[in-house]
Amino acid sequence: MKYKPDNQEKEILDDYENEEYIEVPDMDKTIEKHTGYAKATFLKNKRINIRISQRDLEKGIPYQTLIASLIHSYISGKLVEKDKVLMNQ
Repeated sequence: MKYKPDNQEKEILDDYENEEYIEVPDMDKTIEKHTGYAKATFLKNKRINIRISQRDLEKGIPYQTLIASLIHSYISGKLVEKDKVLMNQ
């Protein structure tokens, strides 16, 4: 069965064939750097200890899920300090 590229893939191929892409300087270093970023994304090797009250645990969401969600939201910029938001208004 022959593979048929979708519209986005066709556009990329057309652009490549028309030499509309610019070569990245130091391509090997760039690939190595981004490979490191990708690997680090999936590493989960840090441990923390935290004490949570039984009442909070009874709210239903597992505490590991809550902590991971909060950290991810903060790092991705979706969770910001209230004072900073109020100052920017």
